[in-house]
Amino acid sequence: MDFRAENKYIVSDMDLKILESRLKPVMSQDIHQEGDCYEVRSIYLDDIKNSSMLDNDAGVDLRSKYRIRTYYPGLSELRLEIKEKINGFNRKSSCKLSVEEFRKIIKGEHDIPFGERKVLNRLLLNMKCFKMEPKVIISYERTAFVHSAGNVRITFDRNISASKYIDTFLDEKADLRIPVLPKGMHILEVKYDEFLPDFIAKQLELGKLNQTAFSKYYLGRIALGEDCKRLPL
Repeated sequence: MDFRAENKYIVSDMDLKILESRLKPVMSQDIHQEGDCYEVRSIYLDDIKNSSMLDNDAGVDLRSKYRIRTYYPGLSELRLEIKEKINGFNRKSSCKLSVEEFRKIIKGEHDIPFGERKVLNRLLLNMKCFKMEPKVIISYERTAFVHSAGNVRITFDRNISASKYIDTFLDEKADLRIPVLPKGMHILEVKYDEFLPDFIAKQLELGKLNQTAFSKYYLGRIALGEDCKRLPL
């Protein structure tokens, strides 16, 4: 697994309109995207100490997040993912989950047998040893642009919302959601391998991008009223 740079910025509706007009002529739309955007929905899991949330708040340089992800409209495959940050760079490992395995995980049942899927094995170990469990659903609308040079991927993540009703994850019309950011504010993500080509970097120059180190998971739990300063250590 290769590490990638991943920079996040809080942006406005107008910022995204400007960037979209600039990026369309020089980048391609993600091949998995039909239309202007697609919905991303994830369940984030954390241990009994809320380590992932607290590490993000403290800016710990070596940290990881566990999540189960699918895409809408329509139920596509379920994937278990682990995102790791080391020295400012990120990597992601993943594996497929069956619906039966998914339902066992969200119910806290860890009698799924260990096997060849190392990502699932790590989750099961954390569930058994550290009481890792689902904490929040994060959903948003994503527009994605890609370019082969630098393996660049730029995403606009709009209307980010959070829900604590884990059982509604597979419901297409789950609407018990709380906005994570103020109205009209969204997240821009810029991901690449070894370099960001100059011709793309120039299109991103707005002179006012507000970079953030906080994850959607962290922002979602804060939006649900969970103050990480008061979580058990």
